[in-house]
Amino acid sequence: MKRFGWMLRGYVGFFFAFLYAPILVLIILSFNDSEMMGFPFKGFTLRWYAQVFEGGALVRALANSFGVGFASAFLATAIALMAALGLRHHFPGRGLVVPAFLLPIITPGIVSGVMLLVFLGLTGLPYGLWTGALIAHVTWVLPFAFLTLYPRLHKFDRSIEEAAMDLGATPWVVFHRIVLPLIRPALIATLLFAFTLSFDEFIRTLFVAGSARTTPVHLWLLIVEQVAPQLPAVGVVIMSVSALIAAAGFWLSGRASRLAASFERR
Repeated sequence: MKRFGWMLRGYVGFFFAFLYAPILVLIILSFNDSEMMGFPFKGFTLRWYAQVFEGGALVRALANSFGVGFASAFLATAIALMAALGLRHHFPGRGLVVPAFLLPIITPGIVSGVMLLVFLGLTGLPYGLWTGALIAHVTWVLPFAFLTLYPRLHKFDRSIEEAAMDLGATPWVVFHRIVLPLIRPALIATLLFAFTLSFDEFIRTLFVAGSARTTPVHLWLLIVEQVAPQLPAVGVVIMSVSALIAAAGFWLSGRASRLAASFERR
């Protein structure tokens, strides 16, 4: 048993090293004072981070990613919420709604990108951030938003709503005063999950964004056009932004969960 315990510890250590060693290497290389991207480490420098923000290309790409990310997250969450609320009722064709929502997940990204490219060409919509890219991101994150919200609403105790309506509350008051506080943690988690998926989306964006650059597209163009020594610094900046968003999401979700728990106790 002792040998098995050492094997298990070694496997766990190898697993975490496999996950996080590349991140550590990326951080180290972002401070390497060398014109060539890679080892050996020749000295500590911050000039690559200064070059990352020169010209404002990365800042514009980050602003584009934040803008389209928040817009697609709010749209996808709103559509998913309405769909999940509607699926609590029986209607013809109800069984086809869930498979239709899951279709973008099983469709390869390059196929979705080509389909969106053809769709924009047939409809005459211009390629760009707020037309093609926004449509692409909403269709991509919508199934995940639906899968996050639907189980929460599916398990919701309808007797609470019925009791409120028996006391004279309108459907809007029931939703605003009862349903919404209880599902707020799920809504926050859905918004942040959808934003993260949109922020990292690359393949579909590349087909329909036109000349606009999001953060993943900007990084890809840097790799294609020039294998520059500031690329590790770009990666660290993007990774730091994603980590901050995730940390804020965990904090907000935990806070909303505590508020919802206190609401249920009342």
